[in-house]
This record gives sequence, structure tokens and C-alpha cells, in this order.
Amino acid sequence: MRSRDAIHNFVVQFEILQSPLQFLEFTLSNVRLPDWLDQYQGWWEKDGQSISDATDCAGTPWLRMFDLSGARVDEILYPPEYWRMLRHGYQSGLIWRVSEENSIMPAGLGIYVTSFHDPGLACPYTVSLSTMVPVLKYGNAEVHERLLPKLLQKDGEGWQGATWMTEIKGGSDLGATVETVARSAGSQWLLTGEKYFASNVGAELAVVAARPKGAPKNVRGLALYLVPRYRQGGQGEDRQLNYFVRRLKDKIATRSVPTGEVELRESEAWLLGEVEQGIYLILEVLNISRVCNAMGSVALAQRAMADALCFAQGRMIFGRPLIEQPLMRRQFADRLRQLQGASKLACKALAFINEVWQEKPPYSDRYHLFRLITHLAKYWTAEIAVQTAKWAMEVHGGLGTLHEYRAERWLREAMILAIWEGPSHRQMLDGLEVMERKHAHQLLLQSLSANVSPSDLKQMETRIDKFLARPREEKEAGIEALFNELAAFTANALLVADGCTSTPI
Repeated sequence: MRSRDAIHNFVVQFEILQSPLQFLEFTLSNVRLPDWLDQYQGWWEKDGQSISDATDCAGTPWLRMFDLSGARVDEILYPPEYWRMLRHGYQSGLIWRVSEENSIMPAGLGIYVTSFHDPGLACPYTVSLSTMVPVLKYGNAEVHERLLPKLLQKDGEGWQGATWMTEIKGGSDLGATVETVARSAGSQWLLTGEKYFASNVGAELAVVAARPKGAPKNVRGLALYLVPRYRQGGQGEDRQLNYFVRRLKDKIATRSVPTGEVELRESEAWLLGEVEQGIYLILEVLNISRVCNAMGSVALAQRAMADALCFAQGRMIFGRPLIEQPLMRRQFADRLRQLQGASKLACKALAFINEVWQEKPPYSDRYHLFRLITHLAKYWTAEIAVQTAKWAMEVHGGLGTLHEYRAERWLREAMILAIWEGPSHRQMLDGLEVMERKHAHQLLLQSLSANVSPSDLKQMETRIDKFLARPREEKEAGIEALFNELAAFTANALLVADGCTSTPI
């Protein structure tokens, strides 16, 4: 009997996995979440999940390039219920609350809840946020008056944003691979080039990386521009497209968001900020998305674990439920500790961006600490999402490969999260750069000192300092082990800070 009680008590501790709100409250040290977020989660339970499942089955939206008269329209067509699902998030305030409350938290929390049910749908909200913020910070008076209200509408009918940096040669080395050229034309600019991985294609506004004509072919030669979907002057049927969609991509997952190839042909654009500061603005945009990606990765891992738990409770193996098998219990316990650490790390990145998001170059030391934590969080949470989704499929056995159990979907979605906004190696190398040039690791260790033993802290500091003294080639080749160790070290310290565990992840 005592054994059965122990099993019951073991399962009870995992009930937190079933609700994204309960898990967020745990991660945020039991702070009270806003009422609107509870209503948003309730809508997903009532209507949203079934719409999401149907959209995932239907596949990627399709492109209608021409209307009946033969005019180019490049319209992205979705099932009507998809628009209902998408607009509900905008209406709930994932974007407009950021401006109204002067806080990134509504977007981060809303994206977490969204990702628990549909990680792909979090992409439009993420890139719309990553468009709205630089428009708010760096747009001129004309941009604020004409365009910002469109991004901040509360009725769900407002404009969407998109962030287009990557071209056919890849995105890790933007200085060498961005070939889109910007030509000054009075108060505006004209952009010509192609963007090969354009997520949320069809958006009404996009922030686009381009190189002013004559600028050097390195990252210092890049600038950030705001490109609207339609050219100025036209209304209704007289509107002229300002960019063109060549095709939509068939891809492994995120079927609820269209990704396409975009052609810019003397496309009208506004410069955001100063030309000389372009690379900093581009990295600001990417880091906003990386924080959102970290929140979405943890939410996906939580959902994969929740579904695996439900399955393991009902699956009978050798005369008793799968969850009662000793190895399975051990795996669940280990995964839960890892998930808790990942959630602390992601929410720490969210808290930091909420503190520094309105800074402009030159940045404070606090901002560079945010950068390091964001690289650690994006890298570690995305890896955990993939590992957890793979493990959850294995819990289901052969049934995990079937669409109706959703386990295969979470694995598909997780693979994209590990790529979006720079794969793991990009996070490691950017993290290495901010440690070398800004000594951000010292700030990080100082911030963790109250929750780590002096000997452990000194050991980690010595480990990093010795590593940074190595030759350049050796550092780049060996950064993965150190980065993984530092991410786990940080997550453990954050867990200890809240009295969650003393067991290393």
C-alpha cells in the first residue's frame, strides 16, 4: 500500500506540467499572473487547440500570386479558422500591451502560453514584436504617426510584422551574406535584393537588413530598414505591392506560419536609427526574438512532458502502468529538474530584456550581461526542447510516430526552435564574443554569487579565464563544452535562489 501511495505522490508532483500558467507561476516564484493571461489560456483549452491541430494537418498556407485579372497580388491564403486563432492573440494583447504597459512581459508570457499549444503560431507574434519595438525606438515622427498605430490595434485586425535578415548564403555571417542594396531617395530609401528565409511572409511591415550603396561589405556596412507591404499613394484596388513573394517553403514544421522567398525591387523603405548603428539595431531585433524563442522552447518541452505523463499513466506494461516502472520514474524526475532549470534561465532572460530593452547604443554593462544570458538561454532551452521532445516520443513507443498523439509534432516543432534566430553554434560564438570583449561572464558570476558556493564560483571563473586565454582557433573549436557547462551552472544557481533544488542538473 505504501508503494502505491509513493507512486501517487510521485505523480502528483508532476501535475504542474498540465498547465502552462501553473508552471509559469512556479518559475516566476509564485507571482500572480494577469487575468487576461488566464482568459487567453482558457480560450486555447476551449477552442484554440482544435484549430491548431487542424491547421497542422492541413499543412502550410498557399500562395495566390495573381488575381482573376492577372494582376500580381501575392496573397497568402489560410483556412478561415487560422485567422481566428491568430487574431485572438493580437486581440488579447501580446503586442499592444507591450507599448501600453511599457513592458516586454505581456509578449513573453503570452508567447509561452501560445507555444504550449502551437509553437509555430508564436512566430508571428515574435516577429511582430521584433518589428514593433525598433519602430517604437528608432522610427521617425512620420513612421510613428503613419505606421505605429497599425501595429498596436486592439481589435485583432492590426498589421503584422516580420524580420527578414537571411539570404541564400545563410545568416550566420551577415556581413558577408547580405547582398540586398539600399539606395537613398530623398526622405526614403529604395531596396533591391532577395530574402530567402522570410518568416511570416505577407506581413504588412518588415524590418529588413540591407547594405547602403557603397557601404563596406562587413557587418559595419549594414543598416536596418522598415519595408511596408504596399507602396505609398495607392488605396484599395489601386495599391501596388512593395515586395513580391516568389514562393512559399515546404518545411519540417511550423505549418501555422508561412515562410517564403521575398523579392525586393526598388522597394520603398524607411531607415531605422542611424546608418552607422545598423548592426546594433539588427542584433537588438535578433535578441528580442531569441528571448521569445527561449520561452517557446521551455513551453514546448513542458507540453511534451505533459503529454508523455498522460500516456505513461494509462499505458500498461508488465501488469502495471508505465509511470510505475522505476526507470521511467527516474527519467521523469530527471527531466523535470532539467525543465525547471531551463524555465528559470528563460525567464531570467525575459526579466533582463524587460529591464534593458529601451537602451540604445552605446549600451550599459547591464545590457551586455543581458546579451550573454540570452545566448545561454536560447542555446540551452532549444537543445532541451529537442531532447525532451525526442524522449517524449520514445515514451509513446511506436505510437509516438503517429500524428494523433502529437508527440511527433512536438519533435518537428522543436527542431525549428533550435534553428530560428541563429542555431546553437551561433549562440556559442556570440556568447564567446561578449565574454571576450565585454567581460560579461564576470558580471554573470557576480550576479549568481549569493546562490553559489565561493569555491564553485571561483572554479567556474578560473575555468572561463583559462579558456579565454587560449588561441582563437582553439577557443572556437572548444566553446561548446564550456557554454553548456556555463548554461547548466547558471540554471542551477537560479534554482537554488528560489529554493527549488540542490541537485545539479
